[in-house]
Amino acid sequence: MTESSDADYVAYAHGRTPALRRWAYLLCADVHQADDLVQETLTTVYSRWQKVSRADNIDGYVHRILVRTFLDERRRRWWKVGLFGDHTPERMTGDHGIEERTDLRTALSRLAPRQQAVLVLRFLCDQSVADVALQLGCSEGTVKSQTSHALAALRRILGDREPSLNTGGSR
Repeated sequence: MTESSDADYVAYAHGRTPALRRWAYLLCADVHQADDLVQETLTTVYSRWQKVSRADNIDGYVHRILVRTFLDERRRRWWKVGLFGDHTPERMTGDHGIEERTDLRTALSRLAPRQQAVLVLRFLCDQSVADVALQLGCSEGTVKSQTSHALAALRRILGDREPSLNTGGSR
C-alpha cells in the first residue's frame, strides 16, 4: 500500500472503530468477543483496502465483513477452547429493565446464528431488509422469512412475555 492509502485506512479505522464495536457487541453480547470481531474485521479490511476504498458504500462493505466474520465465528465455535468461560461483567445501574434485556440477550443467544444476526441487524441496528440481505448475501425474502422464524422462536423461548425489540415499522 502507498503511504496515502495507509493513512486513509488508519483514518477510517480510527473513526469507525467505536461504531464497529457497538455493532459487534449487539451481535455477540460479549465485550471481549466484540473486540476480537472488530480486530479481525479491521485486519481483513486492511488486507483488502485497495478494493474496499473504491466501494460506493465503504461502511456497508465493512459491516458485511463484520457480520460474515461473526457468522463464521459462530460456525467454528465447536472447536474453540474457552479459557475463561462465558463471563460478562455485571454493571450496576438504576435501570429496572436490565432483567428484561438480560432475558432478551439470553434468548437471542439461543437462536441460530443467522436468525440472531437478522434480528440484531433489523431491529437493534435499524437496518432495512435490503441492507440485511446484502450483508448476509441472501435474498430479501430470505431475510423476511428468517425474521419471522426468529421472532417465533424468540416468543417460544421467552414464553408468555413478548420480545421488546424495536419494531418501529418495516422498511
